[in-house]
Amino acid sequence: QVQLVESGGGLVQAGGSLRLSCAASGISFRTTDMHWYRQVSEKQRELVARITSDSRSFYGDSVQGRFTISRDNAKNTVYLQMDSLKSEDTAVYYCAAFLATRRERPYWGQGTQVTVSS
Repeated sequence: QVQLVESGGGLVQAGGSLRLSCAASGISFRTTDMHWYRQVSEKQRELVARITSDSRSFYGDSVQGRFTISRDNAKNTVYLQMDSLKSEDTAVYYCAAFLATRRERPYWGQGTQVTVSS
């Protein structure tokens, strides 16, 4: 059974930092591309950052230079370090696992709320 469990969300003041974690189980983590998305209310989910199985990272324009994605294959965990947070970063953050064998149907975590107060 595949499980993705996010943690680390919470309330932070603008300019502050948070680190999100996503612990994966039931997948071959080291061969899986991992993504972080975020969603505000009923709006479409926005890709925040992604990291490939060989640790190449890519970022959305709105977070470039402020967020850092990383992975620890020994712990089956992907991280999102969020610095210089802004009120517009407020959202539910989801991690997603894109397996090579089913890229069109990623596995999703349950999400973690991040609220940035101005």
